Amino acid sequence: MKKVTNVFWISIVLVLLAVGYGAFAPDNFAEVTGNIEGFLTTSFGWYYLLIVSVMVLFCLFFLISPMGQIRLGKDNDKPEFSFGTWIAMLFSAGMGIGLVFWGAAEPLSHFAIDPATAEPGTAEAFKESMRFTFFHWGIHAWAIYAVVALPLAYFQFRKGEPGLISATLKPIFGDKMNGPWGILVDVVAVFATAVGVATTLGFGTIQINEGLAFLFDGIPGDNFTVQLIIIAVVTVLFMISAWSGLSKGIKYLSNTNMVLAIALLVLVLILGPTLLILNMFTESVGGYFQNLIQMSFRSAPVNGENRAWIDGWTIFYWAWWISWAPFVGIFIAAFQKGGRSANSYLGY
Repeated sequence: MKKVTNVFWISIVLVLLAVGYGAFAPDNFAEVTGNIEGFLTTSFGWYYLLIVSVMVLFCLFFLISPMGQIRLGKDNDKPEFSFGTWIAMLFSAGMGIGLVFWGAAEPLSHFAIDPATAEPGTAEAFKESMRFTFFHWGIHAWAIYAVVALPLAYFQFRKGEPGLISATLKPIFGDKMNGPWGILVDVVAVFATAVGVATTLGFGTIQINEGLAFLFDGIPGDNFTVQLIIIAVVTVLFMISAWSGLSKGIKYLSNTNMVLAIALLVLVLILGPTLLILNMFTESVGGYFQNLIQMSFRSAPVNGENRAWIDGWTIFYWAWWISWAPFVGIFIAAFQKGGRSANSYLGY
């Protein structure tokens, strides 16, 4: 308990310092963080590509090996949620509002404004836009989450360890994870989560603000006051759902999200162009799997323009998913009890 308290207060101080810096010196904060982002993507983009690909291979190994049959819990534990609810909670935790917005905005941007390699507005850009959107929101993103969620669920439900990132490193570092080194690991995880959540909340708030401004004439777009109100409402809703627990508020919200997502899908198919949507979906899925290896390791070392696109999209996404992984991983692990290791991502 003392360790958790220390992690909490240290993380709070770091987050407040970051927020204070951004609030009182926003221009300088934007410049510094932009420079850090540019340095990381330019100097370590290759590392992001390699490490995320290794995560995919790691998950594939667990999926096809006997280790994938290890139950995330005691041998007689059973899943606490139905398969449909489990899928809904995964969808809501892993993607949520980001997918609703970028699932449409990203392919449009790749097609009309900034394609990866093709000319804007061409048929090749059309196909390429969908392929890269599937790539950014597909297997690699879920592999990042799985690498965090699986060990957390294993150590928490099968070994009786606390649900902390540091607990998953005990087989490597031993009792060091009970002391300052463990606190450091957990503080870094919490701070990274705060940064990831802030990014997503910022994107989502802007999206909601612009959507309300489009629907209602009296609501201004890109307005700080409106966005502050949206953040306050979202925060209260999050606190209520978290306070009510997994089996109540979060479960019902996740199921509602899934119903709304399916309704939106059906509406889009009905309004059309249905045949084009179905044909393009089939073509894009095939192109995604056909080019998966090439896209996974594409770094464009001798093409500055293509490299800038990779830094701004693929590397950004991989960093975004990694920053979200502690938060989403802990959340996913919480409702994995009774599932079978990597195979719990395909069923029970």
